[in-house]
Amino acid sequence: MTDSEQDPFPPQGVDLEHPSVARVYDWYLGGNANWAIDREFGERVLTTFPLLRPIAIANRLFLNRVVRHLVRLGVRQFVDIGSGVPTMGNTHQVADEVAPDSRVVYIDYEPVAVAHSQVLLEQNGDPRRHAAINADLRNPDRLWQRVIETGVIDLDEPVALLVIAVLHVQQPDTDGVDAGPRAIARYRELLPAGSYLAISHITDEGVPTDVGEKLVELKQMYDASSSPVIWRGHDDIRELFGNFDLLPPGMGWTQAWHPEDTGPTSPVIEFERPNEAVIWAGVGRKPPTR
Repeated sequence: MTDSEQDPFPPQGVDLEHPSVARVYDWYLGGNANWAIDREFGERVLTTFPLLRPIAIANRLFLNRVVRHLVRLGVRQFVDIGSGVPTMGNTHQVADEVAPDSRVVYIDYEPVAVAHSQVLLEQNGDPRRHAAINADLRNPDRLWQRVIETGVIDLDEPVALLVIAVLHVQQPDTDGVDAGPRAIARYRELLPAGSYLAISHITDEGVPTDVGEKLVELKQMYDASSSPVIWRGHDDIRELFGNFDLLPPGMGWTQAWHPEDTGPTSPVIEFERPNEAVIWAGVGRKPPTR
């Protein structure tokens, strides 16, 4: 049987002519919701930049720690934009381990990601507390309306908005300009006071020289695909939080953010040089209304 013959049956609307960022990322994490076109691209990437797999896993573990940390701070509502294909440590599962009354809405633009999320929630979710919807990050008001329509999120209470490893994939607007910063600014306005925003983003600032050279090659590979990317500097990533107050320890490499919140069964990812992680991350809190 060929590799493609073993692939899962694609949901309606899935593009199998081009590799998908969400499906390739699923493959990096060891998932199976990917197709030959995605694996072929991922294998070429890892041949060039083998560190990318542990980088992806470290980013996923950052997401898990953010969820645990915020639940322990009293947060019970999560909106996960660009949630991708369900794989290791899904947001609702991590939240439920600490607080079984947590609520989660998954959002993705990729049909296969939404389809698999819906299947996962049918199997071990609660329709009163969990939902998965298809929406476009570039249209914040429409996306937020879709979130409200699920009935899962109460906007009278704080919400944690998770935008993890999403904004370094270019989000071209109708004028061709990347819409990521504009969209995030609108989401900051839409969030209730006391809410949280978590962002992780690839940066080429402050990384080892040899890793920086690999990031140049990585960008060339993704730019030549259907998913061009953009690397931002530390200050530009910080600006995505606007006037939100950063939680300690502030911005930093993914693996350095609250390691004490690592799950007991989580894999251990260590880099010889901390800045090999290449993903700059942090969590901010929206100030209370004055």
